[in-house]
Amino acid sequence: MEKAFKYKLDFYYQQAIIYLITLIVYAGFRGSIIEDSFLLVFRDPILYIIILFVVLSFAVLIMNSIRSKRLIIKDDSIVFHNKFHEREIKFSDIEWMYIGRERSVRTAGRSKVIVFKIKNRKRLFRIRIGRYEHQKELLQLIHEIGKKVPQRKMRDIKFGDME
Repeated sequence: MEKAFKYKLDFYYQQAIIYLITLIVYAGFRGSIIEDSFLLVFRDPILYIIILFVVLSFAVLIMNSIRSKRLIIKDDSIVFHNKFHEREIKFSDIEWMYIGRERSVRTAGRSKVIVFKIKNRKRLFRIRIGRYEHQKELLQLIHEIGKKVPQRKMRDIKFGDME
């Protein structure tokens, strides 16, 4: 069995569109119509800042869509996959796992998080369920994996070591 879950990009789309609409509205208010032609004020520093935000948001959107991040759940491992790199973690290498809620972050209306520690590694791995498509199915698969590895309680986790 192999199930792949795509990373959602809807936040990046929304961000880029909001900045673009802000640029259009601001340019519309700051511009002036003189003799049936529209003149845009290019000496306005706020206009340059908004343009910078628009360009950066579209660059981040394009970069994330090119990377095409995926979380792949196999019979014996979890694979973090993108276009340029792949990292496979065997269930036997997981020292402990925590499945629960993350209070500080709410992603796409869900606050479920999976935190796990790999043997011989200091830093923890964190998977936010709300950032992937088919959240319920992913959570169900993670619960099945949780039955195979040792569990940990939230108060035992030191979040300073997060990755």
